[in-house]
Amino acid sequence: MSISPSGENSKTAPQIAIIGGGPGQPDLITVRGQRYLQEADVVVYTGSLVPETLLTHCGAEVEQVDTRSLTLEECAVSIGDRAQAGKKVVRLQDGDPSLYGATHELVAHLIRQELPFEIVPGVSAFQLAAARLSVELTVPNLVQTIILTRTTGAASSVPTAENLAGLAAHQASLCLYLSAHHCDHAQAQLLEHYPSDTPVALCYRLGWDDEEIHLGPLSAMAEMTRTAKLNRTVLYLISPALRARDTQPEARSLLYSAPHGQIFRRRHPE
Repeated sequence: MSISPSGENSKTAPQIAIIGGGPGQPDLITVRGQRYLQEADVVVYTGSLVPETLLTHCGAEVEQVDTRSLTLEECAVSIGDRAQAGKKVVRLQDGDPSLYGATHELVAHLIRQELPFEIVPGVSAFQLAAARLSVELTVPNLVQTIILTRTTGAASSVPTAENLAGLAAHQASLCLYLSAHHCDHAQAQLLEHYPSDTPVALCYRLGWDDEEIHLGPLSAMAEMTRTAKLNRTVLYLISPALRARDTQPEARSLLYSAPHGQIFRRRHPE
């Protein structure tokens, strides 16, 4: 099976780049993404999700198209028409294009129109959250799985097989997006399997100037949300890893353990 549609494997140099801009901090975009912004004739972005500071990477003459009030079809046509006119077009997404960005629909449209494109990955909010909290979300002998999910909302429904209570049964590091409006219901579902004192980080607009992070137990997740008066652009990070430095400071991977041999290093006696 060959991979198409685009990017460096395409016979036609893509006029369209779908770029993950990261969570908002201008220097958390990839070098490749920054280069595309610098070379772009047109940048199409959602102003309510992408901070204007990211646009400082663009040239002075770039055309900026804010799509916050457009439908997907209008946005896709805007991108396609400009690309067919010979302009280099960047669709600047918040976070990473593979998560909750309507990338699937845009890609389907571009493929139907036979418009070559490239997707450039970006840093997701859950990654910046872990960095801000100075934690690893996969701690040996404690948690080795990360779940990225959301609750059902007005714009998108979650498949029944992926209901939050079922995912909570794994007691993994769970990153909950787009769910602030449903925090009470989400908390109740999570408490079906997570202990009530499981640490939660409530992360608001990570990478923006007004970033906020609040820590507390799962039993207080909804109340923390109300107290902070947050109802959008919130990521909840629920994980026993958030307190691993206190409860399991000795936890370590065997990869770098002296008694554990591997193909690049001989086993050393204790």
